[in-house]
Amino acid sequence: MRFLLFLLLLAAAPLRAQEPSAADYRADARSIERLIADVYAYRERFPGNAVPMSDRLRREAEAVADRRALLRYAERALLALADHHAITGASFPDSWAVVPSFSDLWIERSGGEFVITSVRSGSPAALAGVRPGDVLQAIGEVPAAEAIAAFWRDLGLEPDDGRAAFAARVLAAGRRNALRRLTVRRAAALIPLDLPSLYSLPRAERPPVNVERDGRRLRIRFNDSLGETATIAAFDAAMAGARPGQPILLDLTDTPSGGNTTVARAILGWFVDRPRFYQVHNMPAEERRTGVARQWVEQVLPRPGKFHRGRVTVEVGRWTGSMGEGLAIGFDAVGADVAGTRMAGLLGAIYDHRLEHSGLVLKLPTERLAHVNGTPREDFVPRSTRPRR
Repeated sequence: MRFLLFLLLLAAAPLRAQEPSAADYRADARSIERLIADVYAYRERFPGNAVPMSDRLRREAEAVADRRALLRYAERALLALADHHAITGASFPDSWAVVPSFSDLWIERSGGEFVITSVRSGSPAALAGVRPGDVLQAIGEVPAAEAIAAFWRDLGLEPDDGRAAFAARVLAAGRRNALRRLTVRRAAALIPLDLPSLYSLPRAERPPVNVERDGRRLRIRFNDSLGETATIAAFDAAMAGARPGQPILLDLTDTPSGGNTTVARAILGWFVDRPRFYQVHNMPAEERRTGVARQWVEQVLPRPGKFHRGRVTVEVGRWTGSMGEGLAIGFDAVGADVAGTRMAGLLGAIYDHRLEHSGLVLKLPTERLAHVNGTPREDFVPRSTRPRR
């Protein structure tokens, strides 16, 4: 009787998840190219709308036999997109730093050189004296142009201007667990730099927002907190302290990690007295799958008992990313002043896509996002270079 009971209990027990086989991991690696082709919202960036893939990367996919090799391959396959918003849900200690969240230099290619156009405030690079206008001369002991060409050669792909600038930013941000050895040029002077990875810095405890009086204005600075639910209460408390009609300056220059629309709509909701459109969404994957296009416009609604009538200015920069950029175009749509430089230009809204056998998550831009006037979010340019007083 006891033996029979044991068998019944054994039969009823949930089966333990089996470790995927080498063939399963390989199948997941092979599936990545097709997944990107199906769901990536910005395929038109590539010649012939074809996912960038090389023979070298395809050979690497065929050699995948375990989870570690799959993750390494997935990281490399996503690098081929030259898209800072396309990342894996897991990483290695020596993975490349995520740009812009863990970078401090914004670099563009200009006249065959790699020019630093923005330096993150308070960062190791800023503290070392790096300034906009400096040129990235070398990475380690290798001239910058050679290091960038080698980055793409390692993936079996050729660099163009966009890919080259992407690689320059990634290489300058460095490996997560390694010191960055860079050389910058200022006029005729070469300046060697040893900079820590931003991953190695102790994480400072900061409130979701800082509030200060800036002349007549109330300045509210977001501390990379647009993804935190606590930001809503902190912002509400800051706004409750505003005088009627007081000019408000919202500082989004340190929001590289983005956030979510709940927090964004809570912020915008203080400045509308009726439903207003603030962002256009488009889902290319549905049209590819069904032949029927899908697009919708998102609204922000007033928040009962929370409305501020007064001029609002939004300050942005290269470390305004993703949902920070969404807030900027939303505020522009409702008539606020948006000032500063170009933003991070992160593409679309990312969705998590889980590979069938391993469960590894790829975070891919799956929705295209635009201003209500049709301007793609990544192309939005502030109206002025500095906030009005």
